[in-house]
Amino acid sequence: MYTGPHTASDAVLRREQAYLHLRRMVLVGEFAFGQRLGEEGIAEQLGVSRTPVREALVRLHNDRLLNRYADGGFYVAEPDLADLRDLYELRLTLELRSITRPQETGIPHDRALLEALRERWRAIQNAPPGPDGSFIELDESFHVALSRAAGNLIITETLEAVNVRIRPVRMHDFLDVERIEVSIVEHLEIVDAVLDEELDLAATRLRRHIGISMDVVEERAARAMTAMMLARSKRRP
Repeated sequence: MYTGPHTASDAVLRREQAYLHLRRMVLVGEFAFGQRLGEEGIAEQLGVSRTPVREALVRLHNDRLLNRYADGGFYVAEPDLADLRDLYELRLTLELRSITRPQETGIPHDRALLEALRERWRAIQNAPPGPDGSFIELDESFHVALSRAAGNLIITETLEAVNVRIRPVRMHDFLDVERIEVSIVEHLEIVDAVLDEELDLAATRLRRHIGISMDVVEERAARAMTAMMLARSKRRP
């Protein structure tokens, strides 16, 4: 536990570390569905005070990974897989439209935005994040920026709304280093094709990328649900 002088930056770091640690624990199934997450026990386990744990729980609730009891306590939410494929179909439709739209409108993609996007992802490739679920924000930012470059902000806003609904399950997509590395390469391949104005190739690469992601997410989410169910059964008297 941290015992030195407290500064504002120390507090921010502790909050972020508590959030990332607790989020990974939720994603890998260390808590059973419906299990109340006690602040005191988690704080002791993480070696922090209750304040960063409380803030982490609120953030995870906003991520839709936790639900809230009427009395204010939090528990692990069961992933909703019922509409997942329909949402992925909508996501793919929106993103493909963003790639192929210039072929119909004659208005090209915003090259400056795409070039900046490519440079950012080259930097990410040189220093990729760890497999703690945090890659989801970077991944979403890539797809939103790619959509924004096509110029239809309504499509982009709709994509962002879809991302919010599938985010809790998609976090299971990025829990190992290899999957993150593959995703980075695929992102760069897609943006390269768009910048080269090979839009059919870009669409093919995007379709493959999202299709692979769907398969990975379903498998990982099912595995996480099984782990949580096993944990719950072991806790029964």
